[in-house]
Amino acid sequence: MPDVTFSTPLLHKNVTVYAVAGDTHTILAVAEANKIPIPHDCKDGECGSCLIEVTPLDDKTMGATLTEKEKAQLKSVGKITAEDIVRAEVDDIPPKFRLACQYVVRNQDILVNFTGEPGGA
Repeated sequence: MPDVTFSTPLLHKNVTVYAVAGDTHTILAVAEANKIPIPHDCKDGECGSCLIEVTPLDDKTMGATLTEKEKAQLKSVGKITAEDIVRAEVDDIPPKFRLACQYVVRNQDILVNFTGEPGGA
């Protein structure tokens, strides 16, 4: 079971929760289940309000599939490049910026940073 640590100015301290790897829950679903206030509007990858920064906390390198909606949204706000997409898809090196509603928890301990402002990470 991976540890997911949430860090945001909205909380008094970082909060670490356990997530079940492989259950297809997104970071946003894990956050909501644990009352972590990641801003969001659509929950479908269309708005970009749930932008997060993900940092691995262990030596595992686990890429995560970028959805087409996520690629488009992250490119439109300048958080991902075509080269980042190639690295994610070919070399399994995930980009640091993701959408919480699209990023599925893997068997990897991660730190999730977000500002608390819609679209801010």
